[in-house]
Amino acid sequence: MLKIVEKTKIMFAISLFIIVIGMGFLATKGLNLGIDFKGGTVLTLNMKQEFVKSDVDKIIDKYAKNEYISKTVDDGKDFEITVKSDALSADETATMVKEITTNYKSSTLSEQNTIGASVGNELKSKAILALVIAVICMLVYIGFRFEFKFATAAIVALLHDVLITIGVYAVFQIAVNANFIAAILTIIGYSINDTIVIFDRIRENQKKMRKSSIDDITNESITETMPRSINTVATTLFTIVAVYVFVPSIRDLSLPLIIGIMVGCYSSIFIASPTWVLLKKRKKKIAA
Repeated sequence: MLKIVEKTKIMFAISLFIIVIGMGFLATKGLNLGIDFKGGTVLTLNMKQEFVKSDVDKIIDKYAKNEYISKTVDDGKDFEITVKSDALSADETATMVKEITTNYKSSTLSEQNTIGASVGNELKSKAILALVIAVICMLVYIGFRFEFKFATAAIVALLHDVLITIGVYAVFQIAVNANFIAAILTIIGYSINDTIVIFDRIRENQKKMRKSSIDDITNESITETMPRSINTVATTLFTIVAVYVFVPSIRDLSLPLIIGIMVGCYSSIFIASPTWVLLKKRKKKIAA
């Protein structure tokens, strides 16, 4: 039987350290919000020839200096330009694209998407609302299905997963867009599923191990469910990592999923269950 509960202080300290660093970067640097939230225009040019990125950037500098981000995509075949909201008018954008395609005659504009700043603000509000509703619904369901202490422990673990994932994005300044919100909601669902499996086993073992301590019941339950948790996470990660490597177009979705699923597996074992133990012991102390 694994001694997980006995390592609660160490695991909590590790998680708190990571969260504090992430929140520190979030407070000082903020998140690198993408076009979905800040508004702007994304242009994708199919270059169809060899080119030097810095040379293309010189052309863009004439129109939107310090107001854009450029990068090569699809293994260098395409060139993506993200211009900040209101930096260029539609005519200026068209003129810039024309100059690029004139200098690189085989290049063509393959895609252009424009999102207004007001749309981005609305998306932020709806994303926060979706997260809040999801957490409340899970709290109610777990509280009804199990008990309120299980629900509280599960929500603590979910907040842990979300904060660490956001912290990683803040530290490395990875662009945050609508796919990130979809990934966060998926992570919450995946993590709560893993947590409920352990909680269900704890509830079963409470009936079987009536003479055992809360620590032993929890440790035994985690030990029994750990192979299932690890195997499920491993097979899921194999698929998502393969998607991340071989399908670059949806890396904005697959990257946060990889981070969140690993963190979710960790929190189900080392955060959710020990938190429940602490809540149970606290109740006993108050009763005593």
